[in-house]
Amino acid sequence: MRVQKELTLQGYIVLSVGLFGHSGDEDAWTGGTKEMLDDMHKRKIDLAQAIYVINKDGYIGDSTRSEIEYAKATGKAIYYLYP
Repeated sequence: MRVQKELTLQGYIVLSVGLFGHSGDEDAWTGGTKEMLDDMHKRKIDLAQAIYVINKDGYIGDSTRSEIEYAKATGKAIYYLYP
C-alpha cells in the first residue's frame, strides 16, 4: 500500500493487485480464485506501460515470476522494490 501511495503521488496511474496471498484473506481463496487472479493480473499488465514488482525482502513467488515473464514477453518495463 505504501508503494501504491508513493507512485500515485508521483503522478502514475496504479493498477494494483486486489488480494495479497499472505495478508490474511484466506476466506477469498476458493476453487479457481488463484487462476482467475493470475489471468486478471496479466490483463492489467496488458493495460500498463510498466510493472513495479514489490519483492519484499527480495522474495518473488511463482505467480509473480509468471507475471514478470509475461511483462517481459509483451515488452513492458519492469521495476523492482529491491534489486
